[in-house]
Amino acid sequence: MATVVLIAIAALVIGFVSIVSVRGILTQRLDSELASASERAARAPSGYHAYPPPGEPDDEPGPGQIIGILGQSAGTLGVQIEGGLVTYAGFLDEQGARRDIDAGAAAALASQARIGVPTTVDVGADGLGRYRVVAVETEGGATLVVGLPMAALEQTVSQLVWIVVAVTVGGIGLATAVAYLIVRASVRPLERVAQTATAVSTLPLERGDVPLSVRVPDVDADERTEVGRVGAAFNRMLGHVAGALSARQASEDKVRRFVSDASHELRTPLASIRGYAELTRMSPEELPEDAAYALGRIESEARRMTTIVEDLLLLARLDEGRALESEPVDVRSLVTDAVNDARVSAPDHDWSVEVPPEDEPTIVQGDASRLFQVVANLLANARVHTPPGTRVTTTLRSVPATSGGLAPVPHGVAAAEAPARLEVAVTDDGPGIAPEIRERVFERFVRGDSSRSRATGSTGLGLAIVQAVTEVHGGSVHVESEPGRTCFSVELPLAASTATAHLPERV
Repeated sequence: MATVVLIAIAALVIGFVSIVSVRGILTQRLDSELASASERAARAPSGYHAYPPPGEPDDEPGPGQIIGILGQSAGTLGVQIEGGLVTYAGFLDEQGARRDIDAGAAAALASQARIGVPTTVDVGADGLGRYRVVAVETEGGATLVVGLPMAALEQTVSQLVWIVVAVTVGGIGLATAVAYLIVRASVRPLERVAQTATAVSTLPLERGDVPLSVRVPDVDADERTEVGRVGAAFNRMLGHVAGALSARQASEDKVRRFVSDASHELRTPLASIRGYAELTRMSPEELPEDAAYALGRIESEARRMTTIVEDLLLLARLDEGRALESEPVDVRSLVTDAVNDARVSAPDHDWSVEVPPEDEPTIVQGDASRLFQVVANLLANARVHTPPGTRVTTTLRSVPATSGGLAPVPHGVAAAEAPARLEVAVTDDGPGIAPEIRERVFERFVRGDSSRSRATGSTGLGLAIVQAVTEVHGGSVHVESEPGRTCFSVELPLAASTATAHLPERV
């Protein structure tokens, strides 16, 4: 576009300069002809009356000879002034005959003409139009005003203007078309580079071992061209990123193996510590009070450490992609059991559960113990991070697949016909999660201590396990929180045999 604008500006400038130059040249030529005509008029006989007496021949010398003298062209205009009075005013028509000019127009002409300096005037009489006139003085003391018409000059300039306009418009159109074709041809390699960048942007580079094999084609990576240098630089960058991703993945695999191995190895000594502590406390001999307290703390911390190790081991195995058990699981009974357990462990909270009727499908395919752990972790999170008296409601219901940001319903399929999912929502009316923590709440070892009260300790791994187990089962987990309401929702795909069951309308 900028190139076309520059071409248009250049064409307009060239056209304007051409028109001005041609007009100047033609005006100079007309002034030269006017000088010759005024010299011929000055040499004509003078001193006669403007109109000859009756019977005098038309070609007898008189004032009209200033235009009728040999050599004057058609259209030549002449005005003779003697003693301040116009003694003759006329012009030659197209047939060469002398014709008179109105006295008022002649006087106006005489007032505008300048001695020896050509001037452009508009002769209003007889439709003569614009003239180039000059005044000369004769030896007899008379003043002659001689003029030549500018009609031919203006017609030539007008034709030139139209020619310049037509050539300019055509040239701009042609330049636009050519520039478009050239630009399209030059940016086509850049489009292929952009397509490569788009393909890379769709790869899941944030996790896992992703082979970054996408590259700019060799034809667009030729460093002898500007676009080729861009493509080659982009390929080098992709190679560097691929190497960094491989190094990162190798490091993550090493850390996962270490966590898995360390967790596995720590289980045995932790079990031994708990066993010896319990065995010592079961001794028939009465232990001192401080020793009994110390053994109790050892057992408590050993149990807590065992929980952390088990959670780390589970996360490490999930990160490694190890498959879980897969069997039909009734989520209705699973949720009911988890809420009952929470009611027993935290009677100072108000627990409630809402499950669909018995005729609605609530079967999913997965690992029953891990799915129970998901619900238990959500309930434990609500118990640990809310004060006594908080109402915690667990809801189980069927929802369309479009809920919660999941995969969209295929085109042409009604929402009620889409594959169904089960939603397990745990909602509490506690103080809520701080905004700065809400975005990271599913990360490992993230705690909400700064914004939510704590009744007991927290490892910061519970919600990370919820997300990992849910994603392994093909589901998703979401959180909404504000003061007075926090809702964690887990969506899981229904088992294939029950996925086509009727879904209630969701308001």
